[in-house]
Amino acid sequence: MTSGEAEVTAVEEKPARLIGGPGLLLVWFYGVMVVGAVSRSAYQIATEFDRAPLAYSLSAVAGLVYGFITYSLVRGGETARRAAQVCCAAELAGVLVVGTWTLVDRDAFPDSTVWSDYGMGYVFIPVLLPLTALFWLRKARARQAG
Repeated sequence: MTSGEAEVTAVEEKPARLIGGPGLLLVWFYGVMVVGAVSRSAYQIATEFDRAPLAYSLSAVAGLVYGFITYSLVRGGETARRAAQVCCAAELAGVLVVGTWTLVDRDAFPDSTVWSDYGMGYVFIPVLLPLTALFWLRKARARQAG
C-alpha cells in the first residue's frame, strides 16, 4: 500500500460526525447536565449522604449517563451513535421511572434528584433531552445510510 492509499484509508475510517448543526446544541445541553448533576451529587454525597442516599446516588448515576452520552456524541461514528441511542433510551426510562416514583412515594425521596418530577427542577430538560437526542440520532442514522 502506498502512502497515498494509506491516507485515503485513514480518511475513510474517520467516524461520521454526530454533532453537526443542531447536534452541537445537544452536546452543549448534555455537557451542562453533566456539570450540574455530577457537581450537585458529589457535594450532596460528600456532605449529607445519610439524609437522602437514594436521591443523591440516582443524581450521580444521571451525571454518569449524561457524561457517556456527551462523549459518544462527540466521538461520532456508527458504534458511538448506537451506544448513545441505547443510553438515551435508558436515560428516558430512568427519568420516567424516577419521575413517577417521586410523585407516587414522596417519602422515598426526602430530597430531589435530577430526574425527580420528570426533571421539573431542571425546567423538564431531563425528560426533553433524551427525546430530542433519540430523534436526532435516528435522523443521523438516516443521513449516514442515505
